[in-house]
Amino acid sequence: MTLEKTSSAVCHGGTQDVYAHRSDVLGCDMNVAVFSPPQVETRPLPVLYWLSGLTCTEQNFITKAGAQRFAAELGLVIVAPDTSPRGDDVPDDAAYDLGQGAGFYVDATRAPWSRHYRMYDYVVNELPGLIEAGFAVTDARGIFGHSMGGHGALTIALKNPGRYRSVSAFAPIVGPSTVPWGEKAFAAYLGDDREAWKAYDACELVADAEERLPLLIDQGTADGFLDEQLQPHRLEAACAAAGHPLELRMQAGYDHSYYFISTFIGDHVAHHARALCG
Repeated sequence: MTLEKTSSAVCHGGTQDVYAHRSDVLGCDMNVAVFSPPQVETRPLPVLYWLSGLTCTEQNFITKAGAQRFAAELGLVIVAPDTSPRGDDVPDDAAYDLGQGAGFYVDATRAPWSRHYRMYDYVVNELPGLIEAGFAVTDARGIFGHSMGGHGALTIALKNPGRYRSVSAFAPIVGPSTVPWGEKAFAAYLGDDREAWKAYDACELVADAEERLPLLIDQGTADGFLDEQLQPHRLEAACAAAGHPLELRMQAGYDHSYYFISTFIGDHVAHHARALCG
């Protein structure tokens, strides 16, 4: 696999680039954004992976979050992939919460989705292999995300002990197997066996997690999806029962938007830098 640079801009002394590549795992062409801070010119750096939410592409995070400033100060490469496979041959749905733009970071097992919708494998294996082969980076990895991407970050970190040194999330879907967004997506991608859904549910995974990575979560109290779709209190209860470290910060008045993310992104990058850079 090769990366083809499709755009580049100088940003906070580094470069914000976007690349296209062919994904064998997803069976389609994919875009991925890579921010390289100035320190990458002198030494390999840790990598922080960002997973975006429903309807997003790699562009939302790199244009709205303002993370590049903090990554440049702390010496972190940030990689932000698209949220799903794309293309005319890739199955889709008319609704915003299923199909293209809504990969949910699972490996689909049900047709017609199973041929392309393998975002879990892509994020955990294929994408890091591509980044670590093509950039001056170390094998120190962190992962964070927003909403559907927050769900992805939490579950991927919990399911892969030793692969990530840090994890955090903004307004994550913490219990997708029991909320409308997740129930719809999981039924389509994974089938009707609800027991199988638990393999991608953070509230279920913390009980048996082999590694106790501290979880940092920010959640806005004015988030319109808070009560029906997000329900952070469920993860708080699961972590308390399992003795899993969790810092849940309920941010008064903030909603689900990138205004919320941009306000606290510096805290999250610093959280990861402490684990990744020392």
